[in-house]
Amino acid sequence: MGNFTGKVAVVLGASAPRGTGWAVAEALAAEGASVVVAARTLPNLHALAGKIGGTAIQCDAGDARQIAALASATIATYGRLDIAVNAAGLPIQGPIASTTEADLLAGVRVNYFGVVFFIKYMAAIMQAGGCIINLSSISSTHPNGDFFAYSCAKAAADCLVRSAAIEYAPRQIRINSILPGPIDSDLAAGVFDKPGIREVFLRETPLSRIGQPADFANAVLWLAGPAFVTGLNLQVNGGMHLMRQPQTRELAGGADAYAGSAVPLADQKM
Repeated sequence: MGNFTGKVAVVLGASAPRGTGWAVAEALAAEGASVVVAARTLPNLHALAGKIGGTAIQCDAGDARQIAALASATIATYGRLDIAVNAAGLPIQGPIASTTEADLLAGVRVNYFGVVFFIKYMAAIMQAGGCIINLSSISSTHPNGDFFAYSCAKAAADCLVRSAAIEYAPRQIRINSILPGPIDSDLAAGVFDKPGIREVFLRETPLSRIGQPADFANAVLWLAGPAFVTGLNLQVNGGMHLMRQPQTRELAGGADAYAGSAVPLADQKM
């Protein structure tokens, strides 16, 4: 333990207990980092900051001015930044046939534009040799039914990571993204509580379990450590990227709809 002693980290999107951002903040603090946790809502954020001895700062992940203010507050409080993790995301659901311009703008505000500004402002204050990590989604490579606006924004953010990795390489700042599949968190409890839904996902996951927040925190610890890696869109989903994501009709019908597919889902590779 203590691999990040003396280092400062920012984790944006960390207000949900048993959420990915929360787990990332706890893991970085356990390794000795001073951690700034940020999100739109403060009550849970203050609880997390108190638990890990960090600092809570309110920040809307889709607002460039607030992200810039988060960077400034980090420097004012700790005088440096070494690790920055953007775990914020906003799922936008709906088919192409009924989408509106407002839907598309909502899809990119947090999931793409916010990532641009997070990289911009965090890199501007970051120590040489630092690391920026964005929590993306397997949806960026494997279509997920009605979540096309979310998926496309995540794909754009993954492309951004590759471009940013080149731009900031002269300062030895490494920039990567992590692509989770389904996450067994409090926020997803309503999904996995539905009969048959967990089984639908498990059949598409070679390691036969749903990802836990700690799985993604562990990936962050590796990328933020001495990993000789930049510009990587890292699939962390138990092997689901080798299979496919269940589609909307299958999730609506649970295990029965899945079993009735004309072609076994395991054979419908993307």
